[in-house]
Amino acid sequence: MARISVFGGTGYAGSNIVTEAARRGHSVTSISRNLPEQRVDGVDYAQGSLLDADTRAKVLADSDVVVVSVAPRGDMEGRVAAGIAELAAEAERAGVRIGVIGGAGSLHVAEGGPRLFDTPDFPAEYKPESLEMAAALDDLRNSPESLDWFYLCPPAGFGGFAPGEPTGTYRVGGDLLLADEEGNSFIGGADFATAVVDEIEQPAHRRARFTVAY
Repeated sequence: MARISVFGGTGYAGSNIVTEAARRGHSVTSISRNLPEQRVDGVDYAQGSLLDADTRAKVLADSDVVVVSVAPRGDMEGRVAAGIAELAAEAERAGVRIGVIGGAGSLHVAEGGPRLFDTPDFPAEYKPESLEMAAALDDLRNSPESLDWFYLCPPAGFGGFAPGEPTGTYRVGGDLLLADEEGNSFIGGADFATAVVDEIEQPAHRRARFTVAY
């Protein structure tokens, strides 16, 4: 079993990830700036920030895989990409694999077509965080080959507003936004977490971005 740490482990994606990883018997630590009132059995909870060097050092020393599920919004806007870059450099030296949970905005809507955040209907209020997470992906792609990383984008319809029912199934894509025949691009939180833990247990996307959806 792996030692898995999740920055942002109390958010929507992060809490689903730690729940699924603990369910499978992994040693799981959730790191967040505020400790939650409700906790998942089998998960250790630590208070800390991706932006804090001492926190990153302790997490890397205690982990086989570190997942970042931190959104660059609110007081974290403009700071998450830099935190991921620092973590990546430190993880490369420590020999620890990292995974980053991005957003759907940087996915292409068609082969050779624009990215989702460049389409006319993309909500303007979400564009800054989408651009920042796209920059974090660019940084990872330019990192030394010795850094083992994966970057997972959810589909367009992903969030606590639509948790969905677990199905245990999902489709995997690369740089293109996945949608069904009716144009829906969606996955529930539990199945998204299943995809993350599947990637940790059976790595299929070394130094690559991928996406999942129904």
